[in-house]
Amino acid sequence: MQYSIQLATEKNAGDITRLIQLSARQLGRSDYSSAQIEAALSSAWGLDTQLISDKTYYLIMAGRTLAGCGGWSFRKTLFGSDSRGDRDSSQLDPAVDAAKIRAFFIHPDHARQGLGTQLLIHCERQAWDFGFTRLELGATLPGVRLYSTLGYVAGEPYDFPTGPDSSLTIIPMSKALQCRP
Repeated sequence: MQYSIQLATEKNAGDITRLIQLSARQLGRSDYSSAQIEAALSSAWGLDTQLISDKTYYLIMAGRTLAGCGGWSFRKTLFGSDSRGDRDSSQLDPAVDAAKIRAFFIHPDHARQGLGTQLLIHCERQAWDFGFTRLELGATLPGVRLYSTLGYVAGEPYDFPTGPDSSLTIIPMSKALQCRP
């Protein structure tokens, strides 16, 4: 199957939201309970339209079918959807700060085909071209496998509260770029 990467636009918001929900519910269930997934979908996981506005969020298309999405950011917020009230949209300084890898989700029908790798390399290149030489992200448990394979180093895991009686384990990860990926 042929895949292509294209820039996400506001008109893709509904399709992206549906993909995030489907991906989280199906691919996340080996690492999280249904209750954790549903709580995370209302807080930690979801579309951050700032990424679309900044033109740093991408779609992986299989013909006319949305097979994946993800991006990077030059803003301080590490993860989370529009519903999070504690987001910090101030801009990072590429000379001292790390760009953020954000919101990677793959459609279950297209999982384990290298799409996450392809999209991550694309985002690393875009961040490099913007002047960043370091990257960081807040990985979910399923995401750690992908990011570790591509050279990201895990920090100390922490629990992010997603509701009154729910939390999600987040693993901070980082990578230094020595040259353009």
